[in-house]
Amino acid sequence: MLKVTNLRKAYATVVAVDGVSLEVQRGELFGLLGPNGAGKTTAIRIILNIIAPDSGTITFDDKPFTPAMWNVIGYLPEERGLYRKSKILNTILYFASLKGMHAAEAKAAAFKWLDRFGLKDSAFRKVEELSKGNQQKVQLIISILHNPQLLILDEPFSGLDPVNQILLKDILMELRQQNVAIVFSTHQMEQVEKMCDNICLINKGKPVLSGSLRDVKQRYGTNSLRLEFEGDGEFLKKLPMVKRADVYQNYAELELVDIKKSRELLSKLDDKLNLRKFEIVEPSLNSIFINVVGVPASQPEVVVAKPAAVTPAKKPLDKRLKKELISMILGVVVFSGLLVVNFMSTDPNMTMVALFIAGVGLSVFRYLSVKKKVAAEQKVPEGGPIE
Repeated sequence: MLKVTNLRKAYATVVAVDGVSLEVQRGELFGLLGPNGAGKTTAIRIILNIIAPDSGTITFDDKPFTPAMWNVIGYLPEERGLYRKSKILNTILYFASLKGMHAAEAKAAAFKWLDRFGLKDSAFRKVEELSKGNQQKVQLIISILHNPQLLILDEPFSGLDPVNQILLKDILMELRQQNVAIVFSTHQMEQVEKMCDNICLINKGKPVLSGSLRDVKQRYGTNSLRLEFEGDGEFLKKLPMVKRADVYQNYAELELVDIKKSRELLSKLDDKLNLRKFEIVEPSLNSIFINVVGVPASQPEVVVAKPAAVTPAKKPLDKRLKKELISMILGVVVFSGLLVVNFMSTDPNMTMVALFIAGVGLSVFRYLSVKKKVAAEQKVPEGGPIE
């Protein structure tokens, strides 16, 4: 269905996506994972032809992207994209019309999905009156209303409470059974672990882990232990046989140097913890994620010496700005000449003074306006590339 090969996108100082490849089949649920700023959203927007890539290929059923394909794709962006003052039903019907749905068909489908998400009684309320979670539901309805063949969801569980997360999970599994190809990006590893067939983990724009979930877990072996206990488990992090430890209030997931050390570890816990569970397990996806991506290191204190004065390289002046600068200088010179002639006369005309001030002011205003416009066009957007 969807095939992405060697996708790359670079901005002025950052390579946001670098060599990302993935393939999603019909009836498959694919997880696109990564930490904040990894390049997930940029990759999604390139796939959807919102952003042009520097290189790489994207095909749907072995065909390049065309505008007609918009009607078979559903997209849920991470950001809110609703008209706050519009009524919920009108908003849904508007987006349905953009997908080519007839009004009667769209209205029937809208009420069906509003009822499914518990929003049927709110159909004629304004979007701004809804909670964040209910607005997320409306956006989900918009993304699936037209029965897409490919559904791309960016953080679909954001803002949903546990009950509605289960509802969304059930809907996604139903769509999967209807042979819809689904790609979703999320930070909730437990959802990916329960739902996805295949995953691609990217970090700093590069793919670092990909394949079926089962193969990924087997690749990381079975040196993991899962413990449930009562007591303080912080000491687990310092034991010599423990390679890595994720310790919570009454739960821990450990990766051992050697699984044969599990008996030795157990002997060290008897007098320190009240164990409820001690089992050898496959590493969780959350554990693999942290292991591959790593925990952000604390930044060391850096003493910065005062830089020597350096004259920055001058950028070539924009043609429009140069033209306005010359025009301003000529205007000032001409008006100054006329003003001097005026005051040399026996009967100076004060109207000339007012014209001089107005003319010079207009020239300066035009120059500053063009300068501001040019600067805005050349400015790099704050925040750099999109996640």
